[in-house]
Amino acid sequence: MPDTEIGKTWAKLSLISDHARRDHGFQFTSLIHLLNVEFMRDCYNSLNRNKAVGIDEVSWEDYGVNLEKNLEELVSRIRRRSYKPMPAKRVYIPKNETEKRPLGIPALENKIVERGITWILESIYEQDFLNCSYGFRPERNCHQALKALNDMIMFKPVNHIVEADIKGFFDNVPHHELLDFIRIRIRDTALLELLGRFLKAGYIDDGMLIGTENGTHQGSILSPMLSNIFLHYVLDVWFEKEVKTHTDGFCELIRYADDFICVVQYAGDAKRIEEVLKKRFNRYGLEIHPEKSRKISFGRYEKENADKQNRKPNTFDFLGFTHFCATSIRGKFKVGRKTSRKKFTNKCVEMNEWLKAVRNKVLTKEWWKTLQAKLRGHIQYYGVSENFQHVRKFCKITVMLARKWLNRRSQKKKMSWEKYNRYLRKYPLPQPRIVHSFYTSSHVW
Repeated sequence: MPDTEIGKTWAKLSLISDHARRDHGFQFTSLIHLLNVEFMRDCYNSLNRNKAVGIDEVSWEDYGVNLEKNLEELVSRIRRRSYKPMPAKRVYIPKNETEKRPLGIPALENKIVERGITWILESIYEQDFLNCSYGFRPERNCHQALKALNDMIMFKPVNHIVEADIKGFFDNVPHHELLDFIRIRIRDTALLELLGRFLKAGYIDDGMLIGTENGTHQGSILSPMLSNIFLHYVLDVWFEKEVKTHTDGFCELIRYADDFICVVQYAGDAKRIEEVLKKRFNRYGLEIHPEKSRKISFGRYEKENADKQNRKPNTFDFLGFTHFCATSIRGKFKVGRKTSRKKFTNKCVEMNEWLKAVRNKVLTKEWWKTLQAKLRGHIQYYGVSENFQHVRKFCKITVMLARKWLNRRSQKKKMSWEKYNRYLRKYPLPQPRIVHSFYTSSHVW
């Protein structure tokens, strides 16, 4: 890397990572100086250029017109400790048929600074985070979490599952405790003060400024890192040091952001884990959702036990998939999975609404490219082992919905299936396939 300030900054981050890896008790006292102009330019260039604007109404292109001057002034304010993050713009997106999920859209300068802080924190905490954590981390993803879950149930003595959902996690993370956890590794008062200002910046909702005493905005660049730090100490380390050492049999945790599953060998352990999870989160002012959390029997003996007890075998949902007990063609136990009913229904509704809205806004050849991209995205996520039938079903429904709304563009002659199939041969849609096979290599714990 060239001997430039940005090169020096990245070199320093690499050294910080090495030091954090060697000494897990070391506290970093000088980090804020890394937020220099050259580093912030890299942060700016890394941003998504098409994201919605915040309350400042400044787009990526607008800020770049006088980029050097803007960055110099920004860095100057940070070093003088006079920089104050703007409140986020609160918007709501559908969570399901009845609920909406709140998102906070940060101002452009907030995004730049958040990106820089996130990279600094990442250089330290990636050396501390445990293998059970998969969400919002470099070279880790939800499909690795699903494969780890599959392998544990398949190859370890797992007979029980503890599902847990943290009620309103992102809106209720306690700021004081979060900053206390960060102080375990970071003693740079300027950086800690800056983090505190981001947490307290609040949001604008329907023209009103709402202060925040708890929570981290979903939609901000910094939020996933802060939530991972919080759950690292509250859940991951606690589970590793306290829970696993007080169980009689096998148990493991798999976490993706605030979604997590505990796989357990013995029923007694599963019951105790369910109880102590509630107490653990209550200690930090958080609640395990009573209706979305439970312990169930699950594993290679589940179907046999269900038959004896005259009931249906248990299933559970994780990361958008329903997991169930299945049998291979050789008659052996395997974990089956399919797109969860709620997710499948929501995806079909979303596709129908989008096709209905877009059909007359632009030419077909333009929105058809977006349709292809949407299908590729669906297949990329849901195209996992055992789920081919549901991916194919979604693709088939999409094909029928596209024809339906093509025929409702006007009162003109309808497109017959024959003509539609010719169009599909000329402008094909992505075909269903398995993108992520969970049977190609074993997971290393």
